[in-house]
Amino acid sequence: MTAMPTDPALHALLPVLERIAAALERAAPPAHPAVDVTKADAFLWGPERRLIPVPRVNRVEIGLLTGIDRARDTLAQNTRRFAAGLPANNALLWGARGMGKSSLVKAVQAEINAAPGDALPLKLVEIHREDIEALPDLMATLRGDAHRWIVFCDDLSFDGDDTSYKSLKTALDGGIEGRPDNVLFYATSNRRHLLARDMVENERSTAINPGEAVEEKVSLSDRFGLWLGFHKCSQDEYLAMVRAYVAHHGLAADPDTVRAEALEWATTRGSRSGRTAFQYIQDLAGRLGQRLG
Repeated sequence: MTAMPTDPALHALLPVLERIAAALERAAPPAHPAVDVTKADAFLWGPERRLIPVPRVNRVEIGLLTGIDRARDTLAQNTRRFAAGLPANNALLWGARGMGKSSLVKAVQAEINAAPGDALPLKLVEIHREDIEALPDLMATLRGDAHRWIVFCDDLSFDGDDTSYKSLKTALDGGIEGRPDNVLFYATSNRRHLLARDMVENERSTAINPGEAVEEKVSLSDRFGLWLGFHKCSQDEYLAMVRAYVAHHGLAADPDTVRAEALEWATTRGSRSGRTAFQYIQDLAGRLGQRLG
C-alpha cells in the first residue's frame, strides 16, 4: 500500500492530481484491435495510422486499359517479380491525366492474385497524399508480415514549402534498417519530378547556389527505379477505348452513332483519355437503360 504524504500541502493536492489522471485516461484514444490482413486484399492507411480493409476495390479490368501497352507490360513484369520474392523497383507512373495510371496499379494487383498458385495474395494499401508523413509508420507496420505489399499513393506531388517529401525519402531509402523486403512503393503523379515547374524555377532564382537549392527535392524522383510515362492518346486510341468498353459491357448501340457521339463528347470536354471514354460509356449506358457490370 502506498503511504499517504504527511505534508498537508501535498495531501491537499492529491484529489487534484487524481482528477487530472482520470481526465487524461478518458482523453486517451482506445487501443485499436489488430487488423486481420487475411480478410481483404486491399486496405487504406487511415488518419489514425491503422489499416482499414477495403472489401470492394473500384478497379478496371486490365484488358480494358488500352493505349498504354508498354507501361502495362513493364509494371506487370515488375510486380510479378516482386510477388515471387525477386528483386523489383519502386515505380513512379507520371503523365497525362485520365490515362489509367492508378487504374493500372489496381488492375495489375488483381491480375496477379487471379493467377493460379499457392502463393499468398499480393496486398495493396493506399496512403493519401496528405498522410504521406505517416509513411514510415506504415512501412514499420508492414515489416515482417508474411504477405508482400504494394504501398500506393495516387496523385503525389509537392508544392511551396511542403517538407513532407522528406518522409517519403526516408521511407524509400529505408534509413538504417533499409526498406522492408516485403514492401514496394508505387506512386502516380502528373509531374515527372513531383514538383511544380514554377516551384523549381523559384528555388533556382532565389537561391545562392541554384543547383543545390532544388537538388534535394528533384532527387526525390530518383528514388523510383522505374519511371513510366503516360501521354495523351490519339483519336484512334480513344475510339479503341470506347469500342472496348462497349463490347465489354454488351451495350446495344450502332457503331457509327457511338463513334460520332464519342468524338463529340471528347470535343466538348477538351480532352481524349481513358477517363473521358468511360464517362461517355456511362452516359451511353444510362440512355440505353443498361447497367454496367
